[in-house]
Amino acid sequence: MRVARDGAFAAAALDTELDRNVQLEPRDRALATELVYGTLRLHGWLEQRLARHAPRGLSRLSHEVRAVLAIAAYQILALERVPAFAAVHEAVSAARALSDDRVSGFVNAILRKLANEPRPTEDDLTRAAFASAEPALARAIVESIGQQAALEWFGSSEPPPQGVRVEDPSARPLWMARLRDARPNAKVEAGRACPHALLVRGAGRLTDLPGYREGAWTPQEEGAQVVALALGAREGDVVLDACAGRGNKSGILARSVGQYGAVDAADLHPKKLDCLERELERIGVRVRRTFAVDWSKGMGGVTGPYDRILVDAPCSGTGTVRRRPELLLRRTASDLESFRDLERAIFARAAALVRPGGRVVYAVCSILREEAEAVVASASEFGLKPIAFDAPIALSVASANATSFRLLPHVHGTDGYFVASFVR
Repeated sequence: MRVARDGAFAAAALDTELDRNVQLEPRDRALATELVYGTLRLHGWLEQRLARHAPRGLSRLSHEVRAVLAIAAYQILALERVPAFAAVHEAVSAARALSDDRVSGFVNAILRKLANEPRPTEDDLTRAAFASAEPALARAIVESIGQQAALEWFGSSEPPPQGVRVEDPSARPLWMARLRDARPNAKVEAGRACPHALLVRGAGRLTDLPGYREGAWTPQEEGAQVVALALGAREGDVVLDACAGRGNKSGILARSVGQYGAVDAADLHPKKLDCLERELERIGVRVRRTFAVDWSKGMGGVTGPYDRILVDAPCSGTGTVRRRPELLLRRTASDLESFRDLERAIFARAAALVRPGGRVVYAVCSILREEAEAVVASASEFGLKPIAFDAPIALSVASANATSFRLLPHVHGTDGYFVASFVR
């Protein structure tokens, strides 16, 4: 309801409600998460299926009642473990509490008709997710990764796990065991793409778990860990994290360069840089300097030169739709154009600060060509040329001598990213 009515982000709204409802068991929290993410992922298709049984359409209903209908339709059509009669009963009760007997009677009638229809197959549900996305965005995804890969990507329906970055990868088995002991009903397993990563399901709020306050590990999505490590920062390097945010990647870079290297961190938002310094203090590393920079307008006092620069540019976020399914309903072609222009400006200005022979890694949490190949195609204009990655983690996920790669949920288990390597 809040996504539709207020333009809220689903993950933040859901986390707020789960924090308020501390009495919920892990199983119920998991079901609530699946209902929110699954309903949003199939939202356009669900409303089309409902509208077949509503001659006057659904537009006259409130956001609240439409949300109730969509959630019930998701359970009826996509969840085998929830009996249809139970989904109908809950929806009718909720509609009655939100409106009146006339509306609850309408909800009852429309859902009973829906429950009598044949259940869709898994392939039907994958195609339904594709059909629910904003059309221009769906076309852009196909053009970027191909029809088959796009269908597999849309078929990645399970809500993603929470990611943990263990600061010392040799201690990953230890922390996997400790987190399992702390939350026996949770699922904790090693990541597939990154040697630092643990994937956690059903453990509740990560910051309540052992090891967080001591700085032994950090909440961070596995693909984001790969992106930071792909820069290949080494002992003694002087590095710029050009779009540092709250500092998760800066922490990886600071640990990589050691006591004889240095990391500078830049971001548009000074409050994020404040969070960055507190976060790095928790894990026992620091940056040399921070810069509040609007790269679209200038350098903001950053001078360089740097040995290596990471440009993890702001983007459409379409690679994160497993945890932000509402993006598939909101992003438009004009959004992609504005992001591309911003990304190109950030890439050009930040990359100008690398020394001759120095390396730049450009990354976006998007799989779209408009924000990937279309942006880095201009690299030669400001003195960069593609070069094969020299970071071990990039070599483990990219083909030999590759100068760019994509991370994809259905292949690597991570969010979707594009990552490209350059040298001045």
